[in-house]
Amino acid sequence: MTSSNNILDILSAFGNTFYSYWWLIFPVPLWYIFKIVWFEYVAFYSADSWHGKYKWTMLEIIPPRDIEKGPKPMEIFYTGLTGVMTTHHTFGVWLSGAYRQDPFGVELVGEEGKVHYYIRVLKKYRNLVESQIYAQYPEAQILEVEDYYNKFPKVIPNRDWDLWGTDFMFVKKDPYYPLKTYDQFEESITGEMIDPMAALVEVLGALGPGQHLWLQYVLVPIQEPESIKGGVVLLDKLKGRAVAESGGRLLHDFADTIVNIPKAFFGTPEFKALATKKEEQPLDTRLSPIERDILKAVEENLGKNFFKTKMRMIYLGKRNGFAKPYMSAFVGALKQFNDLNMNQIKPEEISKTYGKIFFADRIANFRKRKLWDRYRKRNMDGENLMLSTKELATLFHFPNITVKSHAITQTTSKLGVAPPNLPVE
Repeated sequence: MTSSNNILDILSAFGNTFYSYWWLIFPVPLWYIFKIVWFEYVAFYSADSWHGKYKWTMLEIIPPRDIEKGPKPMEIFYTGLTGVMTTHHTFGVWLSGAYRQDPFGVELVGEEGKVHYYIRVLKKYRNLVESQIYAQYPEAQILEVEDYYNKFPKVIPNRDWDLWGTDFMFVKKDPYYPLKTYDQFEESITGEMIDPMAALVEVLGALGPGQHLWLQYVLVPIQEPESIKGGVVLLDKLKGRAVAESGGRLLHDFADTIVNIPKAFFGTPEFKALATKKEEQPLDTRLSPIERDILKAVEENLGKNFFKTKMRMIYLGKRNGFAKPYMSAFVGALKQFNDLNMNQIKPEEISKTYGKIFFADRIANFRKRKLWDRYRKRNMDGENLMLSTKELATLFHFPNITVKSHAITQTTSKLGVAPPNLPVE
């Protein structure tokens, strides 16, 4: 009986405390829920919304036959895309849903053994994209084409088609650890670059009739102060410096008080002390060679522009010829961009198109249809990657002269400007 009374006393005390402080606890989560719901409606479902006024076009890039450059020109191309960044005023953010920068899409598509490069862009930025491509690849051809997605049924899987797909995420939670970049793909003896696109192109080129494999990157440029803020914190951590808690002393004390309210009913609350600055020692004596390499890579990467990136792939095939080994081969080819000492990409478990144990088939089909729809919308929900222009250039660029594949559609001859003395009627 005494034990029951003690439990009731504790619950009563907890209820009284909650009744007294609910106004302090609830506003924050309610604010975030309202913000998400409001932007979801305003930005995506309202006809007058910022997103609803988007007019898209799909450009197919036909690269030159013999590219003697590495991925560096594509890094310059991505840097040029950041020129579209603008500051949205408060009125626009809340009434039209303009809460992020305008997106771009770059997509690598394997279609029954043929490889295509697409850039999905807002019509108002078409000239920008074309000028950036021609500046780096004067002999390239750019064609305005229909979205290849529209060639397929709106609902898949169905009686004839099946798919497998996934979004990708970083292995390390801190996105400022970089992936392996193109300058690390060098042959140790000759010093020549081993083009990482070769492995991806070979998988796409092996696809048979009725088989398609798509790799999609949805890119949103990030303004410089925002893009390096977390990276500076990581640098301080790698250098062994004390990292100040964001928000300062007031926020620290407020959060500590909220956390300790429930503890007060069961024992003595414990309040954390702010971290004190430690005496720094020279980096050479504190860091191993690998740690120094990591620090250097992070510092160099922070000197680049960044994009919030949604990376996803879909393997689509006729049911009578659906071959899962292509999926494994392609995901395996993507692993070449991983660096075990820094960062890696892997399939995001929550987006993978499969089911477990109970109602496995129904769950798998639900996930497949959801992913198929998200691919069409170029949706960025869920976890995104934070990629620099250098990382993007490594992941998506036109293959150089060392990649010999008949799967790639390339220009058949060099294009040049007309001679200046050409007679004009």
